[in-house]
Amino acid sequence: MFRRAISAVVLVWALGFVWFAFALPEPADGIATDAVVVPTGGEGRIAQGLAVLNDGLAERMLVSGVDREVTPGEFAAEFEVDERQLECCITLGFSAVDTRSNAAETAQWVEDNGVRTLRLVTTDWHMRRAAGELSRALPSSVEVVRDAVPSEPSFASLFLEYHKLLASWVAGLIGF
Repeated sequence: MFRRAISAVVLVWALGFVWFAFALPEPADGIATDAVVVPTGGEGRIAQGLAVLNDGLAERMLVSGVDREVTPGEFAAEFEVDERQLECCITLGFSAVDTRSNAAETAQWVEDNGVRTLRLVTTDWHMRRAAGELSRALPSSVEVVRDAVPSEPSFASLFLEYHKLLASWVAGLIGF
């Protein structure tokens, strides 16, 4: 009986990993939202967020988890952002250090700015965990559109992120 239970758990874990690795989230259509949030950490995320802003699909953008050493001028220069656009439409968030604190920083920014619809831009392999943390931090009245940045993650990256996702789900279930 014990062996069957362990076998069932291993089978569910393995099938879950296959699903996770081969059914990565995809980019969103041209859906307009009030704002876009981009957690730092993955290639192409900020560029995609800026494209959403520049295409008029959102009016404001939060870049969550910016290193405290980065100045607004350095950010503008690196990503070729006009200073006026930076002042009016882009908020650099410096308090987040991981996915959970990205969600907390975003939730506070959403509340402070009266955001009702939000586009989450993050890497495809990171989307499920980031969206899960965000859904726990935001009020249910805020609609979130998932906009995944396509990538080519390594097996090791997928394996690690799958386990982080499982840990996040368990933490959410037990209210941690």
